[in-house]
Amino acid sequence: MSGKKIKTVIIGASGYTGGDFLRLAHTHPTIEIIGLIANTHAGKTVEEVFPHLQFANLPAMVKADEIDWQEVDAAVCGLPHGTAQDIISTLPSHVKVIDMSADFRLTDVQTYEQWYGRAHDHPDLYTHVAYGLTEHNRAAIQGARIIACPGCYPTAVLMALLPLVKADLVDLSDLVLDAKSGVSGAGRGLKQNTLFCESGEGFSPYAIGNHRHTPEIEQELNKAAGQAGIEVSFTPHLVPMSRGELITCHLTLKDGASLAQARACFEETYQDENFVHVVPDGVVPGTQHVRGSNHCLIGLFKARPANKIIVISTIDNLVKGSAGQAMQNLNLVFGLQETTGLNGLPLFP
Repeated sequence: MSGKKIKTVIIGASGYTGGDFLRLAHTHPTIEIIGLIANTHAGKTVEEVFPHLQFANLPAMVKADEIDWQEVDAAVCGLPHGTAQDIISTLPSHVKVIDMSADFRLTDVQTYEQWYGRAHDHPDLYTHVAYGLTEHNRAAIQGARIIACPGCYPTAVLMALLPLVKADLVDLSDLVLDAKSGVSGAGRGLKQNTLFCESGEGFSPYAIGNHRHTPEIEQELNKAAGQAGIEVSFTPHLVPMSRGELITCHLTLKDGASLAQARACFEETYQDENFVHVVPDGVVPGTQHVRGSNHCLIGLFKARPANKIIVISTIDNLVKGSAGQAMQNLNLVFGLQETTGLNGLPLFP
């Protein structure tokens, strides 16, 4: 793709993930945004929907049937689950799809129906799908037409667990995941629990024992372990901040395994990665250290009793947990450096 622009359409351009992809794409040297689909906002200019993007010289928002797909190289989809599969199924086969929804993450359609409340009407497309956890699935992503970008929680969790699972260092029957996310993780739609007076100055768990990202986490852990039956105890919490995500994993080491071995496992796994970093011993990762960036920080700590460890993973849920990872995958699919357009450092304070 050297020297050639990637003509890109954003589907669901008026949401938080669509907006953050547009922010990142503005400095990308190869992506050319030629269409913005946002049916409920069709006819509006970008500055009407996103005032902070008023300087980006982007096209107005339109309905899907106004796009000439023969001119499109890539579609980045930021639609809610249940709606993405329908439009993706209509796209011509030459269009590479980077899907930030949940519609193609779960490989078992019955599991999808159980957790998302509707049938999967396009299982035939799964032969073209790769799971988009970039650092752990590059080979499959490079050759796929549809990239199912992971959810924000699974991204942070799997970065923290996959190295240990693959190295057989932890007890897979005792995986306790305490998760916290900023309010943007709930999307831009109007919901009572995300109103300022409902979510501000408070901190609460939600979807206890039945969050929709649970089967996605379990699917990838079982795949990595080469077995079935791994289940996790996963509890998400809503934190009164706009963006950011932090996972605290309470893990039991297998007999003979040590914290030093676990740290060495992480350092070997991620030593050549641009975006995933193991922090030095004693450093505590925080959401403020990755805000606005595509970086993931991982810290390891000794716990009590002696066979327990704590692994902390933090990301920006809208960047590494969504739009940034989508751009990283788009770069990979089109043969670009993964870091293209993603070299921005975290915002602080």
